[in-house]
Amino acid sequence: MTLADLSAAADNAVLKDIIVGRITEEGHISFRDFMDLALYHPVHGYYAACDPTRDYQSSPEAHAVFGAVLGRQVADFWRLMGRPARFDVFEAGAGNGRLAGDILAWLRAQEPDLYDAASYVVQDVAYESATARERVERVGLSSDRVAIRQEMPGAGEVEGCILSNELLDALPFHRVRTEGGRPVEVHTGYADGHFVDVLAEPLREVVAYFDALGLAPGEGCEAEVNLAAADWMARAAAALRRGYLLTLDYGYAASELYAPWRRRGTLLTFFRHTPGEDPYVRVGRQDITASVDFTTVARAGESAGLRTLGLATQSAFLQALGIGEALAARPSREGLESYYALRRSIVELTDAAGLGRIKVLIQGRDVSEELPLGLGARPAGNG
Repeated sequence: MTLADLSAAADNAVLKDIIVGRITEEGHISFRDFMDLALYHPVHGYYAACDPTRDYQSSPEAHAVFGAVLGRQVADFWRLMGRPARFDVFEAGAGNGRLAGDILAWLRAQEPDLYDAASYVVQDVAYESATARERVERVGLSSDRVAIRQEMPGAGEVEGCILSNELLDALPFHRVRTEGGRPVEVHTGYADGHFVDVLAEPLREVVAYFDALGLAPGEGCEAEVNLAAADWMARAAAALRRGYLLTLDYGYAASELYAPWRRRGTLLTFFRHTPGEDPYVRVGRQDITASVDFTTVARAGESAGLRTLGLATQSAFLQALGIGEALAARPSREGLESYYALRRSIVELTDAAGLGRIKVLIQGRDVSEELPLGLGARPAGNG
Protein backbone atom coordinates (compact mmCIF):
# COMPACT_ATOMS: atom_id res chain seq x y z
CA MET A 1 0.00 0.00 0.00
CA THR A 2 1.40 3.39 -0.99
CA LEU A 3 1.61 6.41 1.30
CA ALA A 4 -1.29 7.92 -0.63
CA ASP A 5 -3.36 4.79 -0.01
CA LEU A 6 -2.52 4.86 3.70
CA SER A 7 -3.54 8.51 3.89
CA ALA A 8 -6.81 7.82 2.11
CA ALA A 9 -7.57 4.93 4.46
CA ALA A 10 -7.21 7.15 7.55
CA ASP A 11 -9.80 9.49 8.99
CA ASN A 12 -9.97 13.02 7.67
CA ALA A 13 -8.33 14.51 10.77
CA VAL A 14 -9.84 17.98 10.38
CA LEU A 15 -13.34 16.59 9.88
CA LYS A 16 -12.92 14.20 12.81
CA ASP A 17 -11.99 17.12 15.06
CA ILE A 18 -15.09 19.01 13.90
CA ILE A 19 -17.35 16.06 14.74
CA VAL A 20 -15.63 15.40 18.08
CA GLY A 21 -16.04 19.07 18.95
CA ARG A 22 -19.76 18.84 18.23
CA ILE A 23 -20.08 15.72 20.40
CA THR A 24 -18.08 17.35 23.21
CA GLU A 25 -20.53 20.25 23.25
CA GLU A 26 -23.68 18.11 23.13
CA GLY A 27 -22.64 14.87 24.83
CA HIS A 28 -23.70 12.78 21.84
CA ILE A 29 -25.37 13.49 18.50
CA SER A 30 -27.85 11.61 16.33
CA PHE A 31 -26.32 9.31 13.76
CA ARG A 32 -28.13 11.44 11.19
CA ASP A 33 -26.05 14.43 12.27
CA PHE A 34 -22.84 12.38 12.31
CA MET A 35 -23.53 11.14 8.78
CA ASP A 36 -24.45 14.61 7.58
CA LEU A 37 -21.06 15.92 8.71
CA ALA A 38 -19.13 12.87 7.50
CA LEU A 39 -20.60 12.99 4.00
CA TYR A 40 -21.85 16.53 3.44
CA HIS A 41 -19.60 18.93 5.32
CA PRO A 42 -19.11 21.60 2.62
CA VAL A 43 -15.30 21.49 2.75
CA HIS A 44 -14.14 18.30 4.45
CA GLY A 45 -17.07 15.90 3.92
CA TYR A 46 -16.73 12.79 1.79
CA TYR A 47 -18.62 14.19 -1.20
CA ALA A 48 -16.67 17.44 -1.08
CA ALA A 49 -13.19 15.98 -0.66
CA CYS A 50 -13.34 12.56 -2.38
CA ASP A 51 -14.18 11.09 -5.77
CA PRO A 52 -17.01 8.57 -5.16
CA THR A 53 -16.26 6.73 -8.42
CA ARG A 54 -13.06 5.44 -6.80
CA ASP A 55 -15.13 3.69 -4.13
CA TYR A 56 -18.17 2.28 -5.94
CA GLN A 57 -19.66 2.06 -9.40
CA SER A 58 -23.07 3.52 -10.12
CA SER A 59 -25.08 2.66 -13.22
CA PRO A 60 -24.08 5.74 -15.27
CA GLU A 61 -20.42 4.90 -14.71
CA ALA A 62 -20.92 1.37 -16.06
CA HIS A 63 -21.58 2.47 -19.66
CA ALA A 64 -23.20 5.26 -21.69
CA VAL A 65 -25.92 2.78 -22.69
CA PHE A 66 -27.56 3.38 -19.30
CA GLY A 67 -28.06 7.07 -20.08
CA ALA A 68 -29.22 6.21 -23.58
CA VAL A 69 -31.92 3.89 -22.25
CA LEU A 70 -33.03 6.47 -19.68
CA GLY A 71 -33.16 8.93 -22.57
CA ARG A 72 -35.65 6.62 -24.25
CA GLN A 73 -37.82 6.69 -21.11
CA VAL A 74 -37.60 10.49 -20.94
CA ALA A 75 -38.67 10.64 -24.59
CA ASP A 76 -41.58 8.34 -23.78
CA PHE A 77 -42.66 10.69 -20.97
CA TRP A 78 -42.56 13.57 -23.46
CA ARG A 79 -44.77 11.70 -25.95
CA LEU A 80 -47.23 10.64 -23.25
CA MET A 81 -47.54 14.34 -22.30
CA GLY A 82 -48.42 15.30 -25.87
CA ARG A 83 -44.96 16.43 -27.10
CA PRO A 84 -45.00 19.87 -25.42
CA ALA A 85 -42.86 22.62 -26.98
CA ARG A 86 -40.98 22.95 -23.67
CA PHE A 87 -40.09 19.94 -21.56
CA ASP A 88 -38.25 20.33 -18.26
CA VAL A 89 -35.82 17.66 -17.06
CA PHE A 90 -34.54 18.18 -13.53
CA GLU A 91 -31.89 15.68 -12.42
CA ALA A 92 -31.28 15.72 -8.67
CA GLY A 93 -28.01 14.48 -7.22
CA ALA A 94 -26.42 14.69 -10.65
CA GLY A 95 -22.85 14.34 -9.35
CA ASN A 96 -20.27 14.69 -12.09
CA GLY A 97 -22.85 15.12 -14.88
CA ARG A 98 -22.19 11.76 -16.55
CA LEU A 99 -25.86 10.76 -16.71
CA ALA A 100 -26.98 14.17 -17.96
CA GLY A 101 -24.37 14.11 -20.71
CA ASP A 102 -25.33 10.61 -21.82
CA ILE A 103 -29.08 11.32 -21.82
CA LEU A 104 -28.67 14.54 -23.79
CA ALA A 105 -26.23 13.00 -26.25
CA TRP A 106 -28.80 10.28 -26.99
CA LEU A 107 -31.66 12.78 -27.32
CA ARG A 108 -29.61 14.90 -29.71
CA ALA A 109 -28.94 11.88 -31.94
CA GLN A 110 -32.28 10.04 -31.66
CA GLU A 111 -34.92 12.58 -30.58
CA PRO A 112 -33.88 15.96 -32.02
CA ASP A 113 -37.32 17.52 -31.51
CA LEU A 114 -37.24 16.68 -27.81
CA TYR A 115 -33.60 17.76 -27.59
CA ASP A 116 -34.65 21.19 -28.88
CA ALA A 117 -37.59 21.30 -26.46
CA ALA A 118 -35.67 20.11 -23.41
CA SER A 119 -34.62 22.40 -20.60
CA TYR A 120 -32.17 20.24 -18.62
CA VAL A 121 -31.17 21.21 -15.09
CA VAL A 122 -28.67 19.31 -12.94
CA GLN A 123 -28.57 19.76 -9.19
CA ASP A 124 -25.91 18.75 -6.70
CA VAL A 125 -23.74 20.16 -3.97
CA ALA A 126 -21.58 23.09 -5.04
CA TYR A 127 -18.27 21.24 -5.40
CA GLU A 128 -19.64 19.17 -8.28
CA SER A 129 -20.80 22.11 -10.41
CA ALA A 130 -17.57 22.66 -12.34
CA THR A 131 -17.13 18.93 -12.93
CA ALA A 132 -20.70 18.56 -14.17
CA ARG A 133 -20.28 21.49 -16.53
CA GLU A 134 -17.05 20.06 -17.91
CA ARG A 135 -18.66 16.64 -18.35
CA VAL A 136 -21.62 17.82 -20.44
CA GLU A 137 -19.46 20.17 -22.50
CA ARG A 138 -16.99 17.35 -23.16
CA VAL A 139 -19.63 15.46 -25.16
CA GLY A 140 -20.24 18.51 -27.33
CA LEU A 141 -23.29 19.94 -25.60
CA SER A 142 -23.60 23.71 -25.62
CA SER A 143 -23.01 25.46 -22.32
CA ASP A 144 -26.51 26.96 -22.43
CA ARG A 145 -28.12 23.52 -22.85
CA VAL A 146 -27.62 22.51 -19.22
CA ALA A 147 -28.26 24.70 -16.19
CA ILE A 148 -26.78 23.91 -12.78
CA ARG A 149 -28.44 24.77 -9.49
CA GLN A 150 -28.02 23.71 -5.88
CA GLU A 151 -31.66 23.70 -4.75
CA MET A 152 -34.87 21.89 -5.62
CA PRO A 153 -37.16 23.97 -7.87
CA GLY A 154 -39.99 25.79 -6.17
CA ALA A 155 -43.61 24.65 -6.12
CA GLY A 156 -44.98 23.98 -9.59
CA GLU A 157 -41.81 24.99 -11.46
CA VAL A 158 -41.28 21.73 -13.36
CA GLU A 159 -43.40 20.52 -16.25
CA GLY A 160 -41.78 17.38 -17.57
CA CYS A 161 -39.65 15.01 -15.52
CA ILE A 162 -37.76 14.99 -12.22
CA LEU A 163 -35.31 12.13 -11.92
CA SER A 164 -32.83 10.89 -9.35
CA ASN A 165 -30.40 7.99 -9.50
CA GLU A 166 -28.97 6.55 -6.26
CA LEU A 167 -29.63 9.76 -4.36
CA LEU A 168 -32.04 8.82 -1.56
CA ASP A 169 -29.91 6.00 -0.14
CA ALA A 170 -27.10 8.48 0.58
CA LEU A 171 -29.24 11.00 2.47
CA PRO A 172 -28.42 11.12 6.22
CA PHE A 173 -30.58 8.70 8.20
CA HIS A 174 -31.35 7.80 11.79
CA ARG A 175 -30.37 4.46 13.31
CA VAL A 176 -32.73 2.62 15.64
CA ARG A 177 -32.84 -0.59 17.64
CA THR A 178 -35.89 -2.35 19.07
CA GLU A 179 -35.54 -3.08 22.77
CA GLY A 180 -38.38 -4.21 25.02
CA GLY A 181 -40.82 -3.84 22.17
CA ARG A 182 -40.08 -0.17 21.57
CA PRO A 183 -37.62 1.73 19.38
CA VAL A 184 -34.55 3.35 20.89
CA GLU A 185 -32.33 5.57 18.81
CA VAL A 186 -28.64 4.87 18.24
CA HIS A 187 -26.67 8.10 18.61
CA THR A 188 -22.95 8.72 18.11
CA GLY A 189 -20.65 9.47 21.02
CA TYR A 190 -16.88 9.60 21.48
CA ALA A 191 -14.85 7.70 24.08
CA ASP A 192 -11.23 6.58 24.44
CA GLY A 193 -10.33 8.03 21.05
CA HIS A 194 -13.11 6.32 19.14
CA PHE A 195 -16.63 7.05 17.93
CA VAL A 196 -19.11 4.79 19.71
CA ASP A 197 -22.83 4.02 19.70
CA VAL A 198 -24.91 5.62 22.45
CA LEU A 199 -28.55 4.66 23.03
CA ALA A 200 -30.99 7.56 23.38
CA GLU A 201 -34.67 8.37 23.38
CA PRO A 202 -35.99 8.23 19.82
CA LEU A 203 -36.98 11.34 17.96
CA ARG A 204 -40.74 11.80 17.90
CA GLU A 205 -40.71 11.66 14.11
CA VAL A 206 -38.95 8.28 14.23
CA VAL A 207 -41.68 6.80 16.43
CA ALA A 208 -44.36 8.30 14.14
CA TYR A 209 -42.59 6.79 11.13
CA PHE A 210 -43.14 3.23 12.36
CA ASP A 211 -46.62 4.04 13.62
CA ALA A 212 -47.56 5.15 10.09
CA LEU A 213 -46.23 1.88 8.66
CA GLY A 214 -48.00 -0.22 11.26
CA LEU A 215 -44.85 -2.30 11.77
CA ALA A 216 -41.45 -2.15 13.45
CA PRO A 217 -38.16 -4.04 13.37
CA GLY A 218 -38.11 -7.24 15.41
CA GLU A 219 -36.88 -7.39 18.99
CA GLY A 220 -33.13 -6.76 19.11
CA CYS A 221 -33.02 -5.74 15.44
CA GLU A 222 -31.22 -2.66 14.17
CA ALA A 223 -32.61 -0.57 11.32
CA GLU A 224 -32.35 2.76 9.56
CA VAL A 225 -35.00 5.46 9.25
CA ASN A 226 -34.51 7.87 6.38
CA LEU A 227 -36.78 10.81 7.19
CA ALA A 228 -34.90 12.91 4.62
CA ALA A 229 -35.91 10.58 1.77
CA ALA A 230 -39.62 11.07 2.43
CA ASP A 231 -39.08 14.81 2.80
CA TRP A 232 -37.20 14.91 -0.52
CA MET A 233 -40.02 13.04 -2.27
CA ALA A 234 -42.58 15.49 -0.91
CA ARG A 235 -40.56 18.49 -2.12
CA ALA A 236 -39.96 16.91 -5.52
CA ALA A 237 -43.66 16.18 -5.88
CA ALA A 238 -44.50 19.78 -4.97
CA ALA A 239 -42.09 21.06 -7.62
CA LEU A 240 -43.80 18.97 -10.32
CA ARG A 241 -46.68 20.91 -11.83
CA ARG A 242 -47.29 18.21 -14.44
CA GLY A 243 -45.25 15.21 -15.46
CA TYR A 244 -43.29 12.33 -13.99
CA LEU A 245 -41.09 11.62 -10.98
CA LEU A 246 -38.55 8.87 -11.77
CA THR A 247 -36.66 7.49 -8.76
CA LEU A 248 -33.94 4.83 -8.99
CA ASP A 249 -32.34 3.50 -5.82
CA TYR A 250 -31.43 0.48 -3.75
CA GLY A 251 -34.29 -0.45 -1.47
CA TYR A 252 -37.22 -2.62 -0.47
CA ALA A 253 -40.86 -2.45 0.53
CA ALA A 254 -41.15 -1.64 4.25
CA SER A 255 -42.34 -5.16 5.13
CA GLU A 256 -39.10 -6.58 3.74
CA LEU A 257 -36.79 -3.79 4.87
CA TYR A 258 -37.96 -4.08 8.48
CA ALA A 259 -38.53 -7.85 8.51
CA PRO A 260 -37.70 -9.52 11.87
CA TRP A 261 -35.00 -11.67 10.24
CA ARG A 262 -33.03 -8.55 9.21
CA ARG A 263 -31.02 -8.26 12.42
CA ARG A 264 -28.39 -5.68 11.48
CA GLY A 265 -30.29 -3.40 9.14
CA THR A 266 -28.84 -2.42 5.77
CA LEU A 267 -26.13 0.12 6.64
CA LEU A 268 -23.12 -0.26 4.36
CA THR A 269 -19.92 1.65 3.75
CA PHE A 270 -17.86 1.68 0.55
CA PHE A 271 -14.15 2.28 0.21
CA ARG A 272 -12.14 1.37 -2.90
CA HIS A 273 -15.04 -0.81 -4.13
CA THR A 274 -15.01 -2.78 -0.90
CA PRO A 275 -18.18 -2.84 1.24
CA GLY A 276 -18.04 -2.62 5.02
CA GLU A 277 -20.35 -2.14 8.00
CA ASP A 278 -18.45 0.24 10.30
CA PRO A 279 -19.34 3.91 9.72
CA TYR A 280 -16.85 5.05 12.37
CA VAL A 281 -13.68 4.23 10.43
CA ARG A 282 -12.18 6.26 7.57
CA VAL A 283 -14.44 9.14 8.57
CA GLY A 284 -14.80 11.48 5.61
CA ARG A 285 -12.97 8.98 3.36
CA GLN A 286 -15.71 6.40 2.76
CA ASP A 287 -19.32 6.46 1.62
CA ILE A 288 -22.18 5.53 3.96
CA THR A 289 -25.51 4.26 2.68
CA ALA A 290 -28.62 2.24 3.59
CA SER A 291 -31.50 0.81 1.58
CA VAL A 292 -34.54 2.96 0.90
CA ASP A 293 -38.00 2.22 2.30
CA PHE A 294 -40.00 2.40 -0.95
CA THR A 295 -43.32 2.04 0.87
CA THR A 296 -42.75 5.31 2.70
CA VAL A 297 -41.22 7.25 -0.20
CA ALA A 298 -44.08 6.22 -2.52
CA ARG A 299 -46.60 7.32 0.11
CA ALA A 300 -44.78 10.65 0.44
CA GLY A 301 -45.25 11.29 -3.27
CA GLU A 302 -48.88 10.21 -3.11
CA SER A 303 -49.57 12.47 -0.12
CA ALA A 304 -48.27 15.37 -2.23
CA GLY A 305 -50.69 14.56 -5.05
CA LEU A 306 -48.79 12.11 -7.24
CA ARG A 307 -50.16 8.86 -8.62
CA THR A 308 -47.93 5.80 -8.31
CA LEU A 309 -47.68 4.18 -11.73
CA GLY A 310 -45.40 1.31 -10.85
CA LEU A 311 -42.37 -0.09 -9.06
CA ALA A 312 -39.95 -2.37 -10.91
CA THR A 313 -36.42 -3.64 -10.63
CA GLN A 314 -33.81 -1.89 -12.74
CA SER A 315 -33.31 -5.16 -14.58
CA ALA A 316 -36.96 -5.34 -15.67
CA PHE A 317 -37.08 -1.60 -16.35
CA LEU A 318 -34.05 -1.59 -18.67
CA GLN A 319 -35.19 -4.71 -20.46
CA ALA A 320 -38.65 -3.24 -21.03
CA LEU A 321 -36.94 -0.21 -22.56
CA GLY A 322 -35.07 -2.47 -24.97
CA ILE A 323 -31.53 -2.31 -23.62
CA GLY A 324 -30.74 -5.54 -25.46
CA GLU A 325 -31.30 -3.80 -28.81
CA ALA A 326 -27.87 -2.22 -28.38
CA LEU A 327 -26.37 -5.65 -29.10
CA ALA A 328 -28.43 -6.34 -32.22
CA ALA A 329 -25.92 -5.05 -34.79
CA ARG A 330 -23.13 -7.47 -35.70
CA PRO A 331 -19.82 -5.85 -34.73
CA SER A 332 -16.97 -5.39 -37.15
CA ARG A 333 -13.63 -6.98 -36.36
CA GLU A 334 -12.36 -3.52 -35.35
CA GLY A 335 -15.34 -3.01 -33.08
CA LEU A 336 -15.21 -6.31 -31.22
CA GLU A 337 -13.61 -4.85 -28.09
CA SER A 338 -16.27 -2.15 -27.78
CA TYR A 339 -19.02 -4.68 -28.47
CA TYR A 340 -17.84 -7.02 -25.71
CA ALA A 341 -17.46 -4.10 -23.31
CA LEU A 342 -21.04 -3.11 -24.07
CA ARG A 343 -22.26 -6.66 -23.55
CA ARG A 344 -20.45 -6.92 -20.20
CA SER A 345 -21.97 -3.61 -19.11
CA ILE A 346 -25.50 -4.65 -20.05
CA VAL A 347 -25.08 -7.86 -18.03
CA GLU A 348 -23.82 -5.78 -15.10
CA LEU A 349 -26.67 -3.27 -15.33
CA THR A 350 -29.31 -6.00 -15.37
CA ASP A 351 -27.71 -8.45 -12.93
CA ALA A 352 -30.37 -9.31 -10.35
CA ALA A 353 -27.66 -9.69 -7.70
CA GLY A 354 -26.02 -6.36 -8.53
CA LEU A 355 -27.12 -3.14 -10.21
CA GLY A 356 -30.18 -4.90 -11.62
CA ARG A 357 -31.74 -5.13 -8.15
CA ILE A 358 -32.03 -1.36 -7.88
CA LYS A 359 -35.69 -0.37 -7.68
CA VAL A 360 -37.33 2.03 -10.13
CA LEU A 361 -40.36 3.98 -8.91
CA ILE A 362 -42.42 6.01 -11.39
CA GLN A 363 -45.08 8.45 -10.19
CA GLY A 364 -46.96 11.12 -12.10
CA ARG A 365 -49.16 14.18 -11.83
CA ASP A 366 -51.84 15.01 -14.41
CA VAL A 367 -50.43 12.47 -16.89
CA SER A 368 -51.81 9.86 -19.28
CA GLU A 369 -53.46 6.70 -17.99
CA GLU A 370 -51.12 4.83 -20.34
CA LEU A 371 -48.21 3.34 -18.43
CA PRO A 372 -44.67 4.42 -19.25
CA LEU A 373 -42.56 2.21 -21.46
CA GLY A 374 -40.18 1.17 -18.69
CA LEU A 375 -43.02 -0.49 -16.78
CA GLY A 376 -43.47 -2.98 -19.62
CA ALA A 377 -46.58 -1.28 -20.95
CA ARG A 378 -45.77 -2.04 -24.60
CA PRO A 379 -42.84 -3.19 -26.76
CA ALA A 380 -39.89 -0.80 -26.67
CA GLY A 381 -39.87 -0.47 -30.42
CA ASN A 382 -43.29 1.19 -30.28
CA GLY A 383 -42.16 3.88 -27.82
